[in-house]
Amino acid sequence: MKKTTAPIILLCCLTWSVFSKPQFPEKEKDPAYWNKWAQRTLHDALQLQELNKNVAKNLILFLGDGMGVPTITAARILKGQLSGVSGEESQLEMDKFPYVALSKTYNTNAQVADSAGTATAYLCGVKANEGTVGVTAAAVRSQCNTTSGNEVTSILRWAKDAGKSVGIVTTTRVNHATPSAAYAHCVDRDWFSDGEMPSEALEAGCKDIALQLFENIPNIDVIMGGGRKYMSPKNTSDVEYPAELKHSGTRKDGRNLVEEWKNRMADQKGHFVWNRKDLLSLNPNDVDYLLGLFEPGDLPYDLERNKETDPSLTEMVDVAIQILQKNPQGFYLLVEGGRIDHGHHEGKAKQALHEAVEMDRAIHRAGLVTSLEDTLTVVTADHSHVFSFGGYTPRGNSIFGLAPMLSDVDQKPFTSILYGNGPGFKLVNGVRENISTVDYEDNNYHAQSAVPLRSETHGGEDVAVFSRGPMAHLLHGVQEQNYIPHVMAYAACIGQNKRHCLSASSHAPAPTKTPAILMALLILTGTLC
Repeated sequence: MKKTTAPIILLCCLTWSVFSKPQFPEKEKDPAYWNKWAQRTLHDALQLQELNKNVAKNLILFLGDGMGVPTITAARILKGQLSGVSGEESQLEMDKFPYVALSKTYNTNAQVADSAGTATAYLCGVKANEGTVGVTAAAVRSQCNTTSGNEVTSILRWAKDAGKSVGIVTTTRVNHATPSAAYAHCVDRDWFSDGEMPSEALEAGCKDIALQLFENIPNIDVIMGGGRKYMSPKNTSDVEYPAELKHSGTRKDGRNLVEEWKNRMADQKGHFVWNRKDLLSLNPNDVDYLLGLFEPGDLPYDLERNKETDPSLTEMVDVAIQILQKNPQGFYLLVEGGRIDHGHHEGKAKQALHEAVEMDRAIHRAGLVTSLEDTLTVVTADHSHVFSFGGYTPRGNSIFGLAPMLSDVDQKPFTSILYGNGPGFKLVNGVRENISTVDYEDNNYHAQSAVPLRSETHGGEDVAVFSRGPMAHLLHGVQEQNYIPHVMAYAACIGQNKRHCLSASSHAPAPTKTPAILMALLILTGTLC
């Protein structure tokens, strides 16, 4: 009896100790602290009456795959705790953006969306079926013959056609669901190479996603992520892992797409890199085209990253912007923090949240090297997850720590972080596992879930959209997800949204006398837009 009650008594004592000592700064007891904070915020908000209606020279979309609102909040706390504070009062970079909206993420045939149909929405401007990229809802997943005639183009293509430089940076393979919607038209998100495609689809003329990366928009200026094995012939050894068969090439057509790209770009300042050292040794002034494939598949989690061979998301973004911003007409950059999603699917909340914090570092870096005056930056997610944290935890509680109470049903402790379903469901002798016997702050700990699944599922709630820069105020309220690229295109005067740029001067009251030089400048500005 003593053995079972002692831990409970100890935990209760610890709980009382936590609650009896306020875990917050002394200054927060003074109402003047909160009032001054609110007044500063009010002052900043009033400044937003002066809307930034500049033409956006540059467009950056940061996509946190699976980064629902609970993930954002937990990542904010983690960011603060990593810097030695309690965390709740901290700010993510995206928190500082002046405009916030909500995006409805459902697919045309799915209440709870997947990453392919959503990518088609926020990149191509139309809602689509789950599992399909770059095609309308008339296309049916895995049915090759429904592809032709149902293709839709993305904002990356609109920007390229307008003379801008374009780039894709991701922590997943570059032919994964999110990036592929920027350039591919495919009825199955899993057709990474022809080695993953059914023979009937190949015979019907459908192309794999890796091939489309290099053929559909052949001059994408910057491509960085993983996915080497999908670019080389079947059984070809990987440059980094030559002895590991699982990393060998998958292509059945015998083509080496990387070598083909290198040959095509040889005289165009094109560079291929496969490790961090080579990436960071590049002089961006000498690079017009960059292909960086740092892993056979997805990049490793940031917590497990080999800092000698794999660049961080922040490093990739920094190099990408340095190359892209050389174009006087500006650029479009898609950045995906793709492994936030993978961490959640595996029930590994610590991996997911550290991925989100790393993406926030990349957002900070992008802000340092661009200007609010001419760069529209949008941060959002494709969908959420059934991830939550609660349990009446006290201020400053480790985001990966225990709730300050035992379950009043099974009398066992539980972590604040829990999943609605996933691999963390575990019974020991027919009852819930006692997590006091495991290291629940381990990097790869599977947080407990209510329903057993090998892979945790997405969540169906709306996700946040943060924006700053020219026309950012147009991203407001609760919107359909496909609205996002239309706003970005409008801000940059590309795609369908050009007329307002050409006629903007006609809406302003005409002065009695317009100097000839000023008139010439106005006409030139309208022509360039």
